[in-house]
Amino acid sequence: MTVSEQRQRSLWVLVAAATLTVMAGAILGPVVPQIQRELGVSGSAAGLIITTHGGVIVLASPFVGSLVDRVGPRKPFVGGLAVYGIGGGAGLFVDSFYPLLASRVVLGLGTAAVYTSVTVLIYELYDGQAMERALGLRSSANSAGAAVWPLIGGAAGTLAWNLPFGVYLVALPLGALAAVTIPETRSVDGAAGRADGSGTASDDPSGVSTVLAVFRRQPGLPLVYLLYFGANALLYAIVVFYPQLLAGIGVTASLEISLYLAANGAAGGISAVAYDRLVSRVDRSALVFTALGLWIAGFGLATAVGTAVGAALPVVLFGLGLGLVFPSTFAWVEAFAPPDRQGQFSSYLASVGYTGQFLSPVAFGLAVPLAGVRGVFFAAATVAGVGAVGLGGLALRDRA
Repeated sequence: MTVSEQRQRSLWVLVAAATLTVMAGAILGPVVPQIQRELGVSGSAAGLIITTHGGVIVLASPFVGSLVDRVGPRKPFVGGLAVYGIGGGAGLFVDSFYPLLASRVVLGLGTAAVYTSVTVLIYELYDGQAMERALGLRSSANSAGAAVWPLIGGAAGTLAWNLPFGVYLVALPLGALAAVTIPETRSVDGAAGRADGSGTASDDPSGVSTVLAVFRRQPGLPLVYLLYFGANALLYAIVVFYPQLLAGIGVTASLEISLYLAANGAAGGISAVAYDRLVSRVDRSALVFTALGLWIAGFGLATAVGTAVGAALPVVLFGLGLGLVFPSTFAWVEAFAPPDRQGQFSSYLASVGYTGQFLSPVAFGLAVPLAGVRGVFFAAATVAGVGAVGLGGLALRDRA
């Protein structure tokens, strides 16, 4: 097998694994009420089954990133898939709350390993246009997963409340496939050098002073994290509050609501697939500026939409923008991060992204008592507008 063929086969394994990071929480959304009834817990406690893994990802990702820098991304990737499958699939056999919650912690550890390892494997296996294409396909896979996994979870939940947990087991054969498909991207000597202290990645790899020094050399890097944080916060403003807006215009059936969220994911998948071709024609800043414009328009329309048909356009516009922003942020981290610390700095994307998702309902929820649910989308449009002004100001400064 040629190197090109091996990398092509590896790409599809990486893309498949990327959907699992979305599935970690999305597949259980439709069965939360059933979990609540079957385990005899409150709605908030049942919600922890979905959110706990996200908190673990925020905390564990920097440690995973340092591990990736020490030993390379292949072993954490394969091991992470195994941990993911075991932690997620345990829900099939657990019938009480606290053991199930503990299994979600294990799932979070596996997800953190897969998330960061996929990123660094793309950085190390591909370059140039091939890397841009791989990042676009990874984001497209995430969008497709956001559209498809909730539907699968809902369908499985009609048979048994815990059957959706069985879907996590797909990570185990995928991990076996990764073990024979994904090549080592570093020599054993090189990995050992990082682990024994002879490589620069082990010299205080996650220390605050080290991170600040990199930020001083690459002042654009903190802005990339801010962009990724904001994109995830805006995404969850859609996930959490758009169903409430739809209810106000007469769309209340869960299947109908899921179609709007699926349209958001499908739109993101389309633009992400085209990302590598677009970025070969214009720079990433222009793509992100376009995305912010789409978000301003989409959220602005959401403040005034009054029909079920019209309500589809805002989520499509947001999804199209998301498919441009996500691969751009990953590509910028690859460009800005030190070569021997790409695991560490790419892991921060997972941390800030899941933090944005967690804080989104709290932050945007402040608008509801003041202006109703439509006020959430006015606030979201304002956030996107501030981002557009900031990006435009940076572009002008760089040209000056």
